[in-house]
Amino acid sequence: MLRIRHEVNGGPEVLFAEEVDRPEPGAGEVLVRVEAVGVTLPTVRKLRGSAEPVPLGGEVAGEIVALGAGVTGFGVGDRVTGLCFADAYAEFAVLNGAMASRVPDGATAVDAVALVRSGLVARGAHEAARPEPGESVLVTAAASAVGTLALQYARAGGASRVVAAVSSADKADFVRSLGADEVVHYGDLGGPYDVILDGVGGELLGPAVRALATGGRLVAFSSGGGTVEAYELLLRGASLIGFQMRAVATGRPELYRRWQRELWRLRDAGTLRPAVHGEFPLRDAARAHAVIERRRNLGKVVLVP
Repeated sequence: MLRIRHEVNGGPEVLFAEEVDRPEPGAGEVLVRVEAVGVTLPTVRKLRGSAEPVPLGGEVAGEIVALGAGVTGFGVGDRVTGLCFADAYAEFAVLNGAMASRVPDGATAVDAVALVRSGLVARGAHEAARPEPGESVLVTAAASAVGTLALQYARAGGASRVVAAVSSADKADFVRSLGADEVVHYGDLGGPYDVILDGVGGELLGPAVRALATGGRLVAFSSGGGTVEAYELLLRGASLIGFQMRAVATGRPELYRRWQRELWRLRDAGTLRPAVHGEFPLRDAARAHAVIERRRNLGKVVLVP
């Protein structure tokens, strides 16, 4: 089978294709014939920034072709999606059965990788902020796969003002089409805001905290890190909340499953519209990474074996 990997860290150019044997699922795992892979910003960042090469992970969707020992609830031929932590960029990938979920009839694999993982993060970040109807919400990285869905959750949740923060002006029309009332750039976030959902982190985290209203809540869910002066929170009586989807998947599996079902219901109702920037052949993984590194994507970047 075809697999994409790297031997040294760096930019997209270090990725290469190779032919390897098909993997076998272990206990509690399923083997999936991959139809789509969602490229994530954390994976792109790790490729360049980790101390040593790390496995390429990502969302995958496809058909189960083999079951490991002890797997229940799934059978060969079922279509599923889930987060693969290693060797996701491949024609066949191994998923933890507990982290897999069914793809409904009528939905494509691309639909699944654009909606489920990004939607779960958007849903969880929105929930962590404890929003009230009528409050103002700022979403950073608003044109990303998670950001586009976070905008829509904020609108559906009754926010009085939904503001999208983007890296360049040419993304403004796109985020407005998904529910943003206003668009700001990272150099001037404006404010104050009752809720900020931050998918950027790093140097933007400090300005984001300073854009909070009195009693505001900032939910940080990016892999970008960053530091905050405690005094800035004290000054506003504000809160900084960290959110990671993996903690919900492992610590609150029933909630994780409920949110998954909710995502598909909201999509079918037209409340959520996952956005796909483009589909790239698996061999063009480097080109897909380059789009995300340059912050040019409008929605999800997908690899198609």
